[in-house]
Amino acid sequence: MTTSPLLDATGVAKNYGAVAALRNASLSVLPGEVHALMGANGAGKSTLVKILTGAVSADSGSILIRGQAHEIRSPAQARRAGLVSVYQEPALIPDLDVASNLRLTRTPVEPFRQWVRELGVPDLDLGETARDVPLAIQRVLDLARALAIEPDVLLLDEMTAALPSDLAEKVLDVVRRQAQAGRSVIFISHRFLEIAALCDRATVLRDGETVGVVDIEPGVEERIVELMLGSRMEKARASAADADDGRQSGTTPRIGVRKLRVGAKLQDVSFDLHNGEVLGIVALEGQGQDQLFGALSGSTRPSGGVIEVDGQAVEFAHPTDAVAAGIAYVPGDRADALLMQQSVHHNIALPFSANPRSWGPIDTGRERDIVRSAIERLQIDTRAQGEVQRLSGGNQQKVTIARWIAADARTILCFDPTRGIDVRTKKEIYQLLRQLAEQGKSILFYTSELEEVQLVCDRVVVIFGGKVVDIMPAGIASEAVLTRASYGLPRDAKPASDTSAVNASDKLGPS
Repeated sequence: MTTSPLLDATGVAKNYGAVAALRNASLSVLPGEVHALMGANGAGKSTLVKILTGAVSADSGSILIRGQAHEIRSPAQARRAGLVSVYQEPALIPDLDVASNLRLTRTPVEPFRQWVRELGVPDLDLGETARDVPLAIQRVLDLARALAIEPDVLLLDEMTAALPSDLAEKVLDVVRRQAQAGRSVIFISHRFLEIAALCDRATVLRDGETVGVVDIEPGVEERIVELMLGSRMEKARASAADADDGRQSGTTPRIGVRKLRVGAKLQDVSFDLHNGEVLGIVALEGQGQDQLFGALSGSTRPSGGVIEVDGQAVEFAHPTDAVAAGIAYVPGDRADALLMQQSVHHNIALPFSANPRSWGPIDTGRERDIVRSAIERLQIDTRAQGEVQRLSGGNQQKVTIARWIAADARTILCFDPTRGIDVRTKKEIYQLLRQLAEQGKSILFYTSELEEVQLVCDRVVVIFGGKVVDIMPAGIASEAVLTRASYGLPRDAKPASDTSAVNASDKLGPS
């Protein structure tokens, strides 16, 4: 294999205001190589892929393709330079048929049809509307569309995450054939077994910077985890038996989840959430956490399993059913929860008038007192309360939480509630959730920031591949332990082997 890179990106940086999505990322990919791009949530993988494929412009850095400098400002420029990406979510326009989607990207039809057949879909109807095509097949169509252009570098972002095993294996086989033909593939996956079976090397990002490039060999998963965490890697090896797991034996859980399934993403999830408990949910992107919260909040219908409230099985046909059962949802995106052009008071008081069962004369005095109490308790800045959209992001999130405190919800589902808010407000929300738990409320808390778990939670459930892979007390849930569990690895690290030449199928043990 030649040592001259097919793709060589150096010093790539991207800022969004004061937030540095990429600080100093580099990636060098050889011809005929399958190269893994790895890093924890928020490390900068997706931003780097978007820059390489022209969806986002870099602030600085250089990109060389076959030794020639390229300034990539659009996906069309990226395609002309030989770089094509298949992103995590389907890129087909849902209201158009497949043929129209191909015309939009000037994809040659016959090569597309050939790749679709080779990827395991023999009878595709080009006249079918994209939204009617199953999700797994949409992913296959995205890949076939990329392959039909014959790219020099193919970037695959969690390509196999939503695929059944037979289609996933066909994808992996196509990737191997691309490499054998001298093309390069950049492969993003949370599955170490796939990385082992497919990839030659891996570049690891942490906090927007490239921190290491490693050969794929036995025990490399330990080295990759260490690179992901850096100085945050902890060597403590506590076990669940050494710590109180926070469960309340002999009591009926407030929420019981039994073998819950939602589509292809959430496959088999079971756990209990008790009164007075903050239960953390940890998962890498796309592992089923969105579907879990959707099912519990009534916005998504499960395809199997049971949800129990106070020991009784329930079915939610609509979010109002969940609210009636005392379950409230606080999304990470405040815009999904708030009426931005309405006042703070109106937003907090919404549950008093939103439920048809409570329609009738409104006790405005009682409503005003309850809203004022919630505002004071959360210390919401109401100087701009004429419109919620004028508040800071942190105060907007406080309004969403205050709404359900005012409504006296018994269970609050918090989905990444501190995302994009300042440190001071984060601490205030941590304290508030702990206070609510002490008052007997039940809190389900998903976070993409692993260090939050030990600040807020009593226990934590780790989901990988749509299944629960670990439940542990927060006391042992260090960032290192959670990172390993999130990738389907055992809690305790094992010494890395020094052996370097092995078959791909033997590179990693079962995870």
